[in-house]
Amino acid sequence: MKYFYDSEFYEDGERIHLISIGIVAEDGRELYLENNDFDPDIVPAGHWLVDNVFPWLYNQPDVLLHKKDIAEAVKEFILDAEGPHELWGYFSDYDHVVLAQLFGRMVDMPEGIPWFTLDLKQTLHTFIIHCALPAQDEVEHHALADARWNRKLYYWIHDEIMRETT
Repeated sequence: MKYFYDSEFYEDGERIHLISIGIVAEDGRELYLENNDFDPDIVPAGHWLVDNVFPWLYNQPDVLLHKKDIAEAVKEFILDAEGPHELWGYFSDYDHVVLAQLFGRMVDMPEGIPWFTLDLKQTLHTFIIHCALPAQDEVEHHALADARWNRKLYYWIHDEIMRETT
């Protein structure tokens, strides 16, 4: 089962602070959660996040969870389907660190959740696909909308590679 995900976070040079995470499963299931433990006051005034991420947060009780509860929800969501599991993201290095830190250290990640994320940007680079990417149908920099676009991009890349090789 493939899982396409994105996170929004604040990185201060020492820590990566989760703001939100969105995951779209290959079978169409979706998960979107915001970190109730995140303190937006740590973000400096005028920071990019203020204009590009904060306006799109739901701040609703049904998606606001404490970080430990987000970890449990993510674990259940991913492990709900039979493995093996693949994680896919776009520029996903920090996203994977944020995901791993939900559980503590990387070695604390639940068995069945991969220790790496396959990166769509690196896939594009590997196959030297230089062309206009598919449009994002929703607002950018919202974790769930970006996860949906990651899924769309994955299938677009697959189609492009297949077209080039046939």
